[in-house]
Amino acid sequence: MKALLLLILFPLMPAKAEQLDIQCPGKNTYEMRWCASQRWEESNHLLKNQLDPETLNTWVKATQEVCTAAYSPYKQGTIYPQLVVGCDDRLNRVLLKEFKRLGK
Repeated sequence: MKALLLLILFPLMPAKAEQLDIQCPGKNTYEMRWCASQRWEESNHLLKNQLDPETLNTWVKATQEVCTAAYSPYKQGTIYPQLVVGCDDRLNRVLLKEFKRLGK
């Protein structure tokens, strides 16, 4: 049954995925979430150059735990993932500023 459904819907699927034209900070929840995740990926990548893998792993777990707790009242909302990722990114950037201040 699933195979038949896939065969019926297959022609409706685009043949090639197109690059999304998202201008950050974004105009809707999906775009804002994407922009927040891009910023987090950037700050996380920068921290990889500053911290050893074990320390980075500990940092990521800690920030996720803290941000999840901070935004728990919004857990049922569509904006919740964006809030948590944004919080993780802001904490990453504070740590990066400390490294910069210390000349590392």
